[in-house]
Amino acid sequence: MSNVTGSPPSDAQPAIEIFNLVRRFSDFTAVDHVNLRVLRGQFFGFLGPNGAGKSTTIKILTGLLAPSSGTLRVLGFDIEREPTEVKRRIGVVPEDLNLFERLTGAEMLTFTGRMYGLTRSEIAERAGELLALMELDDNPKKLIVEYSHGMKKKLSLACALIHRPEVLFLDEPFEGVDAIASRTLKALLQQLTARGITVFLTSHVLEIVERICTDIAIISQGRLVVAGPLDELRRGIQVEGDGHSADNPLSLEDYFIRIIGGARPSNDDVLQWLRGKQ
Repeated sequence: MSNVTGSPPSDAQPAIEIFNLVRRFSDFTAVDHVNLRVLRGQFFGFLGPNGAGKSTTIKILTGLLAPSSGTLRVLGFDIEREPTEVKRRIGVVPEDLNLFERLTGAEMLTFTGRMYGLTRSEIAERAGELLALMELDDNPKKLIVEYSHGMKKKLSLACALIHRPEVLFLDEPFEGVDAIASRTLKALLQQLTARGITVFLTSHVLEIVERICTDIAIISQGRLVVAGPLDELRRGIQVEGDGHSADNPLSLEDYFIRIIGGARPSNDDVLQWLRGKQ
């Protein structure tokens, strides 16, 4: 069974609204008429195989990429018409992080805070708390270029949080992060949704998504396949003879594979050349 946080109240307002989103790159359609609604306070997992359109969708939602067509609203603001209002209210942890690696962690947070118009006292207080929370305050003179990948992930999240966003977009936040850092990030993110912040994440680590997300959507080949509360979706698939039922639903990994179609060849059929002479 999943160990997700509670869902937002039924009267919650939408944090993210996507209507007929299309994004084309020349003759290739990366996102194909996607419609999606995410409520405020939801911990939302946006899932799909490699190349499905997840990162493209996040880049459009955060104003880094223009849609070919469609309408998108974040916190009621149209992304194309009011991009500044949207960016003031969101935090983003991109997959490639985009940190200035010749700065220290504190300097990076100071720069980010100034970009959002925070006062020096606000930046100093919040940066200190964030660095301590992320366990990045041991060596204040250490440059970001010397950070491990997990440390960079945590600093990027700190930068996304310093201005107190209402919606947090995370693109593969657990990739390359060790178990200790992963646990810290999970606990923090669950605290954020408990305080009403909406978290919208993509991840290939389905075990983590299953434990922390209340709702999910699955995209494949640019098209939205399914969306809704995670527990309801998993209970909707029952397969005779495999032991799964409404009281014992599929794991998210099994559900994902059944929805996407991830049949693999048997071990007897693959890598025959490695078996040597019989």
